[in-house]
Amino acid sequence: MTGTSQIVKKSPNHHAGLILIAAYKILCALLFVLVGVGALRLLHKDVDDFAWHALVEVLHWNPESRVVSFLLERAELLDDPMLKRIGFGAFCYGAVCVAEGIGLYLEKVWGEVLTILITASFLPFEIHELFRRVTPVRVSLLAINLVVLGYLLYLVGEKGARRAKERHAFTNKAV
Repeated sequence: MTGTSQIVKKSPNHHAGLILIAAYKILCALLFVLVGVGALRLLHKDVDDFAWHALVEVLHWNPESRVVSFLLERAELLDDPMLKRIGFGAFCYGAVCVAEGIGLYLEKVWGEVLTILITASFLPFEIHELFRRVTPVRVSLLAINLVVLGYLLYLVGEKGARRAKERHAFTNKAV
């Protein structure tokens, strides 16, 4: 058989960890797109009335609880320019998450490096929030992000070492 008539099936040998992180990033993107759509749908509406209706009348939360009071106070601060900024920011971060997810799924170094940079950039904020108040959610998020960061640093380092070894072997053959 000649090389043109022979069909070679190459099974993708993806790293399971990269697929898992990519799926997480795509889910994050979906969440941020939903936040962006929600913010834009609230334009030209009375946000605190909407929040009251959603929390008290639909979800039947106690209107005198601290959580409801906190959320209603924050809802009063939201005006149209703020909602536009929230929507824009959510769409932008969603796009970044899609890029990370695609890059990781395709096992591109740029996707791994992008995810490393973004994950590492949020660590100081997460640590600061953890010092302010320790909660299981904050501890879990920090732990997950540290594991993701360590895993990606390991993979990028492994790929770099493999390329350096291949380059070294190639230069030794050429000499």
